[in-house]
Amino acid sequence: MDASSELVEILRAAGETTRLRLLALLADGEQSVKDLTEILGQSQPRVSRHLKLLADAGLVRRHAEGAWAYYGFADSGTGADLARWAVGRLNPEDPERLRDRLRLGDLRRTQQALANAYFSKVAQSWDQLRQLHVPEEAVEAAVLAGFGNDSVDVLLDLGTGTGRMLELLAAHYRRGIGLDSSRDMLAVARAKLAAAGAAHAQVRLGDVLDLDPALPVADRILLHQVLHYFDDPGRVIQGAARLLGPRGEMLVVDFAPHELEFLRAHHAHRRLGLSVAQIEGWARAAQLDIVEYTSFPPDGKDEGLTVCLWRLARGHKDMTT
Repeated sequence: MDASSELVEILRAAGETTRLRLLALLADGEQSVKDLTEILGQSQPRVSRHLKLLADAGLVRRHAEGAWAYYGFADSGTGADLARWAVGRLNPEDPERLRDRLRLGDLRRTQQALANAYFSKVAQSWDQLRQLHVPEEAVEAAVLAGFGNDSVDVLLDLGTGTGRMLELLAAHYRRGIGLDSSRDMLAVARAKLAAAGAAHAQVRLGDVLDLDPALPVADRILLHQVLHYFDDPGRVIQGAARLLGPRGEMLVVDFAPHELEFLRAHHAHRRLGLSVAQIEGWARAAQLDIVEYTSFPPDGKDEGLTVCLWRLARGHKDMTT
């Protein structure tokens, strides 16, 4: 297909009201077909058909995870450029656009409330529950090894949960700050850190998708088993990167891609694991590179999960495994 024909196909795909609404919603971050269907108030087959046309034209990209599929803006190309151009020229005060954003906000608040209810229920037994499916000892040893003998000025632990990482790394930072949106998790974290004598660590109520700009610039940022609770992990990484010092590093620990749908249905997971390619793309958008990658397969469990560790930093290209 020549360039003119390609451009005609892209324009034809974008030139429809529902598809422009979809592009505008995807400008706010990756969304699942299920959520887009709910926001638009249209049938799943119809929304999927519109998304397929956008994807075929290179305006958006699709990522399948088990029974769900996620869509986001294409990373590059003529379609990606046109999608951003088109959304940038939509009237943000258009009643339909305002209604879609209101529904998106309501949906995100509902999802957050469900996640908070889950974390409230499991807060006391969280550390024990987390060990059921992952090789936690090996992961923690790798996190510690990544610090070596270093001691950083500021460590941010985003989605700190029960504060386990702040407790584990207490000898490696002069000031540690943990953020979490669950008050019950934070209550457990405060008790654990007090018992460990980690007076240089503090935890706060906060939203990792809307980080307080008053937070200090960090030398190290941790996202430990956090990203799979979000529809758009890339937004979390980009927001965190804005708080990372010029020589700082971000450590991401999460599951490799898997097919365990029950984790989504019963344990508040939104993504069924994260691939190296996904992390690489999100890191690139945040002007970071993967400088180290390690995977930890399950310890012989029938339904175990592989855990991965990514170290991200600016200005590096030499990924090792």
